[in-house]
This record gives sequence, C-alpha cells and structure tokens, in this order.
Amino acid sequence: MTKIVSPEEALIYVMVSTSAADRTMTDSELMKIGEEVQTLPVFSDFDHERLVTVSRDCSDLLAEGGVDLVLKVVRASLPIKLRETAYALAIEVAAADLQVEQDELQFLLLLRDELELDRLHVGAIEHSARVRYRRI
Repeated sequence: MTKIVSPEEALIYVMVSTSAADRTMTDSELMKIGEEVQTLPVFSDFDHERLVTVSRDCSDLLAEGGVDLVLKVVRASLPIKLRETAYALAIEVAAADLQVEQDELQFLLLLRDELELDRLHVGAIEHSARVRYRRI
C-alpha cells in the first residue's frame, strides 16, 4: 500500500525531490521552495511552520525507497487537477539557480511520466519558465 500525504505535502515532495535530484540543494532552490509555499494560493491552508518537517519526511522517503517511491506517493496523493501544478513547481525549483542539471532533467521526465501529463501542457509550462528566467 502506498503512503498518502496531503496534496500540499505532495507538492512539497515534488519541489524537494527536484532540488535533491542532482544531489545538491542550492540556497536559491531552497529559497524558491520557501517562497512558493509562502505565496501560492495552493498552500493557503498549509501550516508554513511545517515546511522543514515535510521536507525531512521527503528526504527520509527518498533515502528509504528512492525517487520511484516518492513519485508513487505524489501520484497517489495529488488530485488530477494539481498534477500540472506539481510539474510547474518542479520546473520553478529546477530553474531557480539558473542552470538545470542532467539529473534534474531526468527527474522532470520521470515526474511527467508518472503524472501522465499531456506533452503540449508540459511544453507550455517549460516554455513559460524559459521566458521568465531569460537573461538579457
């Protein structure tokens, strides 16, 4: 039986797993996670004081069963309407330090496959991030 967490916790699991994918959680990625939890409407009912605890729970789950287990928990815990939100949050965290590593790209691929996201929607989410993080 797959562990079930709240939708907010599942979204945090996605962001933490994205940050940890390249085995380096940068300050900019951690700040982005905190910022998203503090500001996005999807987290309005979430107790922000629990962010560190939920992040540790995700890290423990990663250590226990790897990315595959975390992705199964995320899929089981997220309503379908939040799957694209999860991918958008993953993209935001991956782009936070202005360089996306190969391990992060691999995680994003696994995430979109596990969540069965439409390729056109994925492309639109990725394009939106590229435009927002573009440099002059």
